[in-house]
This record gives sequence, C-alpha cells and structure tokens, in this order.
Amino acid sequence: MHSGVCSGMNLFLLRHGIAVERKEFNHCNDAARLLTQKGKKQLRHVTTAMRTLELDFDLIFSSPLVRASQTAEIIAAKFEFKRHLSYLDELKPSADVKLLIQKIAKLTNIPRNLLLVGHEPDLSQLIALLVTGDLDSGFLLKKGGLAKLEIEKLRFGKCAKLAWLLTPAQMKLMR
Repeated sequence: MHSGVCSGMNLFLLRHGIAVERKEFNHCNDAARLLTQKGKKQLRHVTTAMRTLELDFDLIFSSPLVRASQTAEIIAAKFEFKRHLSYLDELKPSADVKLLIQKIAKLTNIPRNLLLVGHEPDLSQLIALLVTGDLDSGFLLKKGGLAKLEIEKLRFGKCAKLAWLLTPAQMKLMR
C-alpha cells in the first residue's frame, strides 16, 4: 500500500454469491440470509479465477450482511487475507455511495488493489458512477460476478476505466 492521494488504484467489485431466496427466508431479517451450497461452490470457481488472474488484494471491504460477509470470508480465507478484511456499513444495500467513496479516499494507506464485496444494484451503480459519471448506465453484476476498475484519482463521478467485468460462468471456465 502507499499513502497519499487515492491514485493508481485497482478497484475490484464482487457481488455476493447465490443466497437463500427472500421468499424462503424470514422476510423480517433479510440481513441474515445465508449463502446456499450452490453459492459456496460458485465462489470456489471465483477464487480459482482470481488465482488464474494472479489477483492480490491489499484490503477487502465487505457489507456486514451475512451473504456478503460469508462471500468475503471465503475469499479472504483462500487468499490468507483475513487480517485485511473489514466490514463497512457503507456497503449495505442502499447505502450512500458518496460516503463509501469518501471513506476509501480518507484511508491513511491507500491500497493499490482494493476488493469491495456487496450487493446489487449498488455495485453496478458504483461501476456506472465511476466509469460514466451517471448512476444508471446499464451495468449488471451477477451474483458472484467480479469487475475491475482502474482509477487514476478516486472521486465522486467519472474517474475510472472498466478493465473487465466477469460473469460467474466465465470464471468457471478459467483454470
């Protein structure tokens, strides 16, 4: 990690894996929905793809909701990054994206490679905002999908290039 302004960062966005459907779960406690076995298996393919791509993360920030935290913990365990994992309320569904950007920009040691684990439509809106300056640009991050943004200087608005966006099916083909 390096300190100073938030420049030259690779921002990775990972949507949580397949979780128990809302209708099959207690409607009053959406935050506690768990990953399914299929979701956990899907994340094994995601971690294999991450290794194939030789990804390395300085920090992992995750939504504290169970399905996202389970996803982040699986990634952190596979990469032995448990001490680099933190939970942010700014990654909860419908959280203020401006607060998330401010929190990252205010880090003392700006990570070169930062992984955010969260939810839809929030992650797609973040991609759209940072790439186009608009919150709605038609991006879709599928469950277990992974995107890479290259950021010169992080700010609220257009400041990034979309390097790639991978679906779980594409990552399953990577070995």
